[in-house]
Amino acid sequence: MTGGILFTFQIYGDFSGYSNIAIGTARLFGINLMKNFNYPYFSRDISEFWRRWHISLSTWFRDYIYIPLGGSRCRKSKVIRNTFIIFAVSELWHGANWTFIVWGIYHAFLFIPLLLLNKNRRYTHTIVAQGKYLPSLKEAAQLFSTFFLIVIGWIIFRANTIGEAADYLSRLFSHTLFEVSFPYGKRALIYCLLLVIVEWMQREKEYGLQIGGEIDKPAVRWGIYYLLILVIILLQGTPADFIYFQF
Repeated sequence: MTGGILFTFQIYGDFSGYSNIAIGTARLFGINLMKNFNYPYFSRDISEFWRRWHISLSTWFRDYIYIPLGGSRCRKSKVIRNTFIIFAVSELWHGANWTFIVWGIYHAFLFIPLLLLNKNRRYTHTIVAQGKYLPSLKEAAQLFSTFFLIVIGWIIFRANTIGEAADYLSRLFSHTLFEVSFPYGKRALIYCLLLVIVEWMQREKEYGLQIGGEIDKPAVRWGIYYLLILVIILLQGTPADFIYFQF
């Protein structure tokens, strides 16, 4: 399970990281690009997750494929068809591998019940625990259950074959569920937890490191900059390409 959780954060850091690099670089030239990730792991259901994950790609699929097919404004059978088509296109866009196909079908089956019950847009304009430090018990249950379903999906996505994914999932609830059996696994989980805390505190802002209010002072801002540079230098590992470069 630990490996699945760590990959879940790795792929988020990879995807959102290169997106933020592109957004920041574009702003240097006076170009404003749309926000691409909006705290997706603080979602209360799968529908909200897909509105917060890879927003530019999801928006393109919605505007140029889902809506022209009729979207949600047709009979239920066609709505189900349109949903499967949009997820099928998404999975094929990632590559011609059965793991991507199963990953897309998996998310489609999670999404369709919300769509049929008209609950797919209930969290469109709200933020979890808005104006509060901690979520309610209901919100916490929604967050953890949705995150768990997302982790299952990423395990399928990451596997090289369906057999490999099935084997991993079959051992998921064994006595090794939370066992860390590889170097630096516990340390990596601690780093992820620290980043989750930062994003949770900043979830009502546009970006996780956005500074505003009374603390928006040059000394604070530059202090954060130098701290980030120090963290990058101290924790740098072996250089690797972005995961998304393969798609």
